[in-house]
Amino acid sequence: MTPANSALPASAQRVQTALSLLGIDSRVIALAAAARTSQQAADALGVEVGRIAKSLVFRASRSSRAVLVIAAGDRRVDETRVAAALGEPIERATPEFVRQHTGFAIGGVAPVGHPAPLPTFVDASLRRFDTVWAAGGTPHCVFPIAPGALVAASAGHEIDLS
Repeated sequence: MTPANSALPASAQRVQTALSLLGIDSRVIALAAAARTSQQAADALGVEVGRIAKSLVFRASRSSRAVLVIAAGDRRVDETRVAAALGEPIERATPEFVRQHTGFAIGGVAPVGHPAPLPTFVDASLRRFDTVWAAGGTPHCVFPIAPGALVAASAGHEIDLS
């Protein structure tokens, strides 16, 4: 296991620890500029926007569960497909709901390191790439990961999201 980088903010250290505990050899890095959007992250990393694995949190309409959707940065999420896979309608989550259920602020929601497991759906189109970049717990932090490892680490169900 690799130790957490003490120079990282606490929420990014939590992501690094989660990655290490999952046996994933990846390092959370801090970017010079905030990357709250997929395009900002892609620009900061010098990669195409599709390589950004954006984490979106929705609220299940009937059960009020938080639902994590990890999508390619160049794709729009078809919410009806997510709702069908979940078995209930979904709606946009408030920033407070996102923080309460993930422990992260919008713009930095990581695919791992949540207080409790979330139903998770991962965009199958991420498999186009050998490596993608996911949020590392803050809008300034990211980490590289293989799409298959991302599915496994997030305990996600891989589906066509667009």
